[in-house]
Amino acid sequence: MNGTGEDGEVPGDARWAFGTGFEDPLHGVVAELPPGVDGAAVAGVCVALADDALVGAQRLAEWVTCAPELEIELALANVGLDLLGQARLLYARAGQVDGSGRGEDDFAYRRAAEEFRCLRLTELPRGDFAFTALRLLALSCARLALLDGLRGAADPVLAAVAERGVTEVTYHRLFAAEWVVRLGDGTAVSRGRLRRAVGEAEPWLAEVLDDEVGAEWGVAPGAVRAACAADWDRVARQSGVPLPVPAPAGGAGGRAGVHTPHLPGLLAELQGVARAHPGASW
Repeated sequence: MNGTGEDGEVPGDARWAFGTGFEDPLHGVVAELPPGVDGAAVAGVCVALADDALVGAQRLAEWVTCAPELEIELALANVGLDLLGQARLLYARAGQVDGSGRGEDDFAYRRAAEEFRCLRLTELPRGDFAFTALRLLALSCARLALLDGLRGAADPVLAAVAERGVTEVTYHRLFAAEWVVRLGDGTAVSRGRLRRAVGEAEPWLAEVLDDEVGAEWGVAPGAVRAACAADWDRVARQSGVPLPVPAPAGGAGGRAGVHTPHLPGLLAELQGVARAHPGASW
């Protein structure tokens, strides 16, 4: 994730992460941790949300060159880039406040699967386009509710990242919802694929609905479940395909480092170059 300019010098974060001519989205935000705020707790929230974004972006990148239409391919790639941008900011903040001094590359490339804290729905195989649209809808609805609550977080950087993310994830939710409706209200084949996607995602939805990662930072109890239930009901009525809202399920999940067998393979591909050439920059 580090880069060099044409002259061989390493550019500033704003130039590398956001492109020449764009402002740093955290410009003017006070980076100092407010008194009484637990840095380790802030880092935990940042890492969990960043892991969701990084793993989700990696799955979306698998559609490049093979999406049903060029327009869809570009849209999915842009959603992935939005998520990568959020992940970078969140990983950087985690390394600042947890006392470790780690950078974004350390979090992304130098952790084992059991150290990741992503929701397990993010790590399932890419599947077909119906599954991708449904998964993106479920995750975007939940992430939007989390980010909306985190705009009032005591940590100013986390609050600023959430503020920026709300705009991006609102579009992600809209894109996914429109396609879920089209698939459900389309042909018998597209409707059948959407129904199958619902069945594949359902075992993992309770974990998404009852995510408490932002509970101490401004996200009201039950806010994610309530927001998702309302969004899914609206989409289900328009698509004609029911979207289940499972009851709460106990047990450890991705937030506790318990993952599906699919995550190690995803990370092997994601981290391969960085692990083969430790310390390299490009």
